[in-house]
Amino acid sequence: MNNVRTMLLLAMLMVVFVYVGSLFGQRGMIFALVLGGGMNIVAYFFSDKIALASMHARPVTEQEAPELVEMVRELAQKANLPMPRVCICPQQAPNAFATGRNPHNAVVAVTEGLMRSLNRNELMGVIGHELAHVKNRDILIQSIAATIAGAISALGYMLWFVPIGGSDRRGGNALAALAMMILAPFAALLIQMAISRKREYNADSYGAELAGDPMYLARALEKLHNLNRAIPMRVPLDSQKSMFIVQPFSGRDAADLFNTHPSLKKRLMSLIGREHV
Repeated sequence: MNNVRTMLLLAMLMVVFVYVGSLFGQRGMIFALVLGGGMNIVAYFFSDKIALASMHARPVTEQEAPELVEMVRELAQKANLPMPRVCICPQQAPNAFATGRNPHNAVVAVTEGLMRSLNRNELMGVIGHELAHVKNRDILIQSIAATIAGAISALGYMLWFVPIGGSDRRGGNALAALAMMILAPFAALLIQMAISRKREYNADSYGAELAGDPMYLARALEKLHNLNRAIPMRVPLDSQKSMFIVQPFSGRDAADLFNTHPSLKKRLMSLIGREHV
């Protein structure tokens, strides 16, 4: 059911995308489709390389990080997944992410801060969560969602400068263009956030199953939530924030609408039940 909801959200993004493109007339809609397709191809083949480079991730062998690599191998076998590459990032903020366009190209990356902050059971919960993203192909879904949302934003800004529907007047209906320039990117952002959050709940559930005890991941999430509020981590692109296990910057609950992740309380309630939170 959750996967169906995700596909519906992606379909909504594409509908908004095509509609904004159609405001430019038939050529505009074709341009929008070509632009979206091209950006999706880039996201499909290069999103993992961009993510790893931006985090200065370094591949590690079993000789360099024996416990981590063995843990990833054990949980990957349990999930019936190919062994992903394992990377460590030099950041001090404790966090982790998975990337790669499919399970055969997957990478699981953790920060140095994460390795120092968690015990073995908590680390298992985190690795299980990241492998769940690989299993569900969430990396590709989130990349596509971010790409379409970005294209909608670009088209929204273009409305201000390009005649709408072939009109000879620059900008066509200026009021409509202004409204669409604001509302289209906003709607795209909300849908993208909804996709990201749904994927996190799914990964929490399956990751806890892989680790063997939901409390492993619950304790890890609580630690990571608190530590990431204290230790900032600069993420080069806003679209990359959704790939981490916890949002890598501090924010108050009032801004929850725009967060890429569910609140800690909601995640813990989903994992271990309301009575234990």
